[in-house]
Amino acid sequence: MSVLLIAGSPSERSRSATLLAHVGQRLAQHRIHAETLNIRNLDAQALLQAQFDHPDVVKAAQQVAHAKVIVVATPVYKAAYSGVLKVFLDLLPQTALQGKTVLPLATGGSPHHMLALDYALRPVLQALGAKQILSGIYATDAQVTHLPEGGGVLHPDVASRVDVAVQTLLSEALNVRDASFAPVRFEQVRLSV
Repeated sequence: MSVLLIAGSPSERSRSATLLAHVGQRLAQHRIHAETLNIRNLDAQALLQAQFDHPDVVKAAQQVAHAKVIVVATPVYKAAYSGVLKVFLDLLPQTALQGKTVLPLATGGSPHHMLALDYALRPVLQALGAKQILSGIYATDAQVTHLPEGGGVLHPDVASRVDVAVQTLLSEALNVRDASFAPVRFEQVRLSV
């Protein structure tokens, strides 16, 4: 596995999960398979009581260990990332993100919570040893619309930022090159003066 999508919302249907799903879909368009880890599905007692040897916690930590790229999504509550995500990150080893590229995503009720990405989540990701933390994507609730049949739609501005972030992941972290430009051999280069 090379990409792990971590859903840090306590709700099954959340805007942050929709944002995360869109990143996964964009990666799939480039034939990149991403696994999803929904923290809310882990054993709550094991998380809250810091049972490091619980099978759910062990499996989730292994998923993080095997990933090259981590995309973590969270709702923002009271200017901080979700408690579910906090409990999970606290159970990871100090070097859990060492050598990994991380893309943080967040959703919140208003633009005023945007800085939670930089002032609340980023320091924890750095403390876990992330090699590179990309510029996060923050979307307000109004920019992520749930559809009655499931799934959701992103505001064009947010969708554009997702596209840019995925392109950065592809080129910088996953070494996937744009196929629209074929490599040119040095002998074929012509110089005109």
